[in-house]
Amino acid sequence: MYKILKEDGLAKSSEFETIHGVIKTPVFMNVGTQAAIKGAVSTEDLKDIKCQVQLSNTYHLHVRPGDELINELGGLHKFMVWDRPILTDSGGFQVFSLSGLRKIKEEGVYFSSHIDGKKIFMGPEESMQIQSNLASTIAMAFDECPPSKEDVSYIKDSVNRTTRWLQRCKTEMDKLNSLDNTINKKQMLFGINQGGVVNDIRVEHARVISEFDLDGYAVGGLAVGESHEEMYSVLDAVVPQLPRNKPTYLMGVGTPENILEAVDRGVDFFDCVLPARNGRHGNVYTTYGKLNMFNVKFKLDSKPIDENCACSTCRTYSKAYIRHLLKAKEMLGMRLCVIHNLYFYNNLMEEIRQAILSGEYKKFKKEMLEKMMG
Repeated sequence: MYKILKEDGLAKSSEFETIHGVIKTPVFMNVGTQAAIKGAVSTEDLKDIKCQVQLSNTYHLHVRPGDELINELGGLHKFMVWDRPILTDSGGFQVFSLSGLRKIKEEGVYFSSHIDGKKIFMGPEESMQIQSNLASTIAMAFDECPPSKEDVSYIKDSVNRTTRWLQRCKTEMDKLNSLDNTINKKQMLFGINQGGVVNDIRVEHARVISEFDLDGYAVGGLAVGESHEEMYSVLDAVVPQLPRNKPTYLMGVGTPENILEAVDRGVDFFDCVLPARNGRHGNVYTTYGKLNMFNVKFKLDSKPIDENCACSTCRTYSKAYIRHLLKAKEMLGMRLCVIHNLYFYNNLMEEIRQAILSGEYKKFKKEMLEKMMG
């Protein structure tokens, strides 16, 4: 159940009701690929940093420890001790990023595990079965993510196959949700729009998948090498073609600037490895731009990373101490930076929601971009 509370231009602030709680959008999903956020972040930490939704990866959990094992232990929520929504991606993107190790056929994809080279087959039915075993709140449809600069005839064929796969995902999920031994019988399904940077193909595909009447719709295959302008052009073309009364998810995006621009184009859900990955390398986000904590100028700096930030890192530690930890390769340095970055993202989303609710989003976006680009 998805309810728009307030619209400000195309930007919308909404509530999305799920079996694991209400998600307030726009929302940033914190990426816990292998059922954990990289950087020693616990589920208690996630609550402290205002995380609403955690995202895990179907392919990685299937390979290790195995979705059947997680199912036996009561599903992903119990396994990682997290009682709020979880979205699992379908494994499609990971499979397609193993380009040297895979073969795409109509039935699905044959590929080799990146861990031990073991032969694996994954198609729409297998992806739905794995996600049903994980018992996530929201499952993503299995799709092909064609390279954005691929030749147009290939992109067309690939998008048509993704549509056929979506039908198979929907049929399989309806079946799985009706079984007695399924842990989450109210698992939701989001379809994925593809089409590289070819707007005509994207728009047509958006119209076709809208007919499936799914729980939500994602725009996939962006932030994979195209320019920001190309990404915004795709969003300008596609988002208006997707059902306005359902959540829209922009996959794998992105920077705070990308998020501010995409919200203005009607996007609700985001996820990205950037805040955690950058944090692990000592790069932190602040309201006045990004800082590299290894910089010698922080050697004697007794101030927090961001004086405007209320995260536990900024309430407690100085830049000088964090820099020392990173230089000494102490894990705590990495953890403190990751916690700060994720709090920064989750807090930014809260501010975005408030700006939309008060009808001030355009002004808020302009001020934030000016400060960050500074």
